[in-house]
Amino acid sequence: MELETLLERCRQGDELAWEALVRQFQARVFGLAYHYLHDREEARDVAQEAFIRIYRNLDKFEAGGNFAAWALRITRNCAIDRLRHFKARPPLDDAQVEKCVLVSETHSPPDVDAMVNERQRLLYRALDLMSAVNREMILLKDIQGLRQREIADLLSVPLGTVKTRSSRARVELARCILELDPSYGA
Repeated sequence: MELETLLERCRQGDELAWEALVRQFQARVFGLAYHYLHDREEARDVAQEAFIRIYRNLDKFEAGGNFAAWALRITRNCAIDRLRHFKARPPLDDAQVEKCVLVSETHSPPDVDAMVNERQRLLYRALDLMSAVNREMILLKDIQGLRQREIADLLSVPLGTVKTRSSRARVELARCILELDPSYGA
């Protein structure tokens, strides 16, 4: 079903349409929340909060706009709110943060899967070393696949700033990867 039709049916209170919309965007919303929080349970809570906000504000979404970028902006705001909450009220215990290990969805030979998983682990370790601004840029542009104009709107910064940050972020990511694995790319 076309997204505009789905959104209109959601606005009219169609529960099946809402369920279809959530299914269509739940992986991206959860993924973005997880990248900010590094905790699956917290990311699930944030994703749920984001979908509640999305539902309550469907009438504010302008037809013809990029729904994915709008939904990810709401998710980002929810994640930042949760992080602020943690700063105000730190957890009682210092439990280890669960790291994301992605599994290939294709049925590749085990040695290829192992190589892909190792590269993904290297990427996430490198992201952890990056500055918050550059990590966010890589997350939004390269992992979530947003266009530079969408990122500029989401972050409320000029397009030129996004271009500059994107370039700097890729340089920092490359530096961090090479620090972790000097043989990478050789």
